Amino acid sequence: MVLTFPHMGNAYLAVKALLDALEVEYVIPPFCGKEALRLGSLVSPEEICLPFKINMGNYLQSIERGADTVVITGSCGPCRFGEYCELQARILRRLGRDVDFIVIERPSEIGLRGLLGRLKRVAGDSGKNRAQKLNALIWAVRIMKRIDALEARAHMLAGYEQNRGECRRLLHACRRDAEKAKGPAEMAGVIRAYDRKLDAVKTDRAKAPVKIAIVGEIYTIIEPFANLYIEDRLMDYGVSTKRRLSPSWWVDNLLRSALRTPSRAHRAARDYLGFEIGGHARECIGGAVLAKEEGFDGAIQIFPMGCMPEIVSKSILPSVARDMDFPVLSLVVDEMTGEAGFVTRLEAFVDLLERRRDRGVSGR
Repeated sequence: MVLTFPHMGNAYLAVKALLDALEVEYVIPPFCGKEALRLGSLVSPEEICLPFKINMGNYLQSIERGADTVVITGSCGPCRFGEYCELQARILRRLGRDVDFIVIERPSEIGLRGLLGRLKRVAGDSGKNRAQKLNALIWAVRIMKRIDALEARAHMLAGYEQNRGECRRLLHACRRDAEKAKGPAEMAGVIRAYDRKLDAVKTDRAKAPVKIAIVGEIYTIIEPFANLYIEDRLMDYGVSTKRRLSPSWWVDNLLRSALRTPSRAHRAARDYLGFEIGGHARECIGGAVLAKEEGFDGAIQIFPMGCMPEIVSKSILPSVARDMDFPVLSLVVDEMTGEAGFVTRLEAFVDLLERRRDRGVSGR
């Protein structure tokens, strides 16, 4: 069994740490780019959402490198992501690639025993004992939390840095060096070293940068290629950003769902969306409400064309914006999204927020 998985932001680092510790064979697909999207679009239904097409490109590139088993997370409610594995497996079989899928679902959907059974399949070829396997999983979760925390710090510090682009360069260098690490302990050491480098970044706390919250569909706000590297662009503009959803958030939410404990975002969204409609619609609405309460200047919603939960969110966000006097920009992405138009809308939104701030109209 040779494992592979789709890219989604920093998740590949934690998965690499886990599989290295388990000493099982795996293939990391090339980073998402135009080739992955081209390959995926050729074999996917035309009207399926962008994450599906990029995922298919990831799988095809990994299969060419020897992978035969795909590890993917599940979803719930009226979101097509929950059906990805069935349709993707069917497409791959039709292409002559008989690939197995291991779907990591929420305990509330398949039970804790079901989740542990699927995690056991991931470690099926490992010669490690049970304690070592558990330790590998703990290391992976720890690394995921550390790299996501470092990324969040870099995104916020970017608005205060004296040397424009320093935080972005450190973040990219950290990812590159962490991927080269041999084993989870070395990877954790790399992340700690870059955490210290981030501490040394010269900042000007007298600055009052524009602060923007990133909300929307989980894949397109986390995977840089899917959102045309929007967070890197905002860092270069000197904007501080915050994105609540991350791979480590997903792990925490996986455990929270087993306890059926409502998140802070769910509580914040109650006045606008008080029940589950699939995907992360409540996180989107709640994230915008919390961003206003935390003094942010505006929010950007990003979602793929045809995303059912986020279409509902998009129809609710104008009410949030009106009630709270909080600007929200919605950006829809698919394989036809043009960079020039995307950047123009982004720059115009940042200019709008800067003018509001200068007039004293903001969340601060």
